[in-house]
Order: sequence, then structure tokens, then C-alpha cells
Amino acid sequence: MSAEPRPVEPVRIAPLEEIVERGQVWPRMAAKWGVENPVPPWKTSLDGMCDALDRASCDANVPSFKERRDEEDALSATLYADLPYPENQLMSLAHSLVARGVIDEAELKERLATIRARLEA
Repeated sequence: MSAEPRPVEPVRIAPLEEIVERGQVWPRMAAKWGVENPVPPWKTSLDGMCDALDRASCDANVPSFKERRDEEDALSATLYADLPYPENQLMSLAHSLVARGVIDEAELKERLATIRARLEA
């Protein structure tokens, strides 16, 4: 019998809060940069990451498919309710992974800064 899954904590994650505060959503970014594709370019990477996580069984901190979807639903309805889909899915996944210790907040912030620098170059 497996242990009861623990729900993700609704902790404050500064880099994610900053994204929400900026209203950094794909429709706004696409309009700013003149992109007509309604699907964010990162959506396929998000789907791939979710698929990989759903198949991962090597780390107890990685949420199962059900845990990930339940957490996504809960976080999308609360902390990330003001974001459209798929931004709320992306933010919920990042939140879950930070809250579970799969990635730490400093590493998330560093990766976001690297991506921003690449986009602004």
C-alpha cells in the first residue's frame, strides 16, 4: 500500500509572483512582438515536461499524474486564477516543482533570467 500523497503547499514563490504581477501572458507578449500564432512557443515544451513527469518514478518528490493534475486544478483555481490557459498550467507546474523541492526558487529565478536575456538579445 502506498503512502497518501501530500498536497502541494500554497507557498509564496517570488519569481512566479513577479510574472503574475507583470501580467506576462502570451496574448500580451504576442501582440508586443507581432506574433500571430495563438499558441505560445513554449507550450510543446510544457506538454513534453508534463509527459516526462507523468512517467517518472525515480523520485518521490515528483508528483504522479493524478497529483500533478489535482495540484494544477487547485493552483489554477486559486493562486493563478487570473492567468489564462496555458499560463496557469505552466505556473502551477513550476509552483508544484518548487514547493516539492524538485527545483529551488533560486534556480528557477536564474533560469528565468537566462531565458529573458536570450529573448531580449
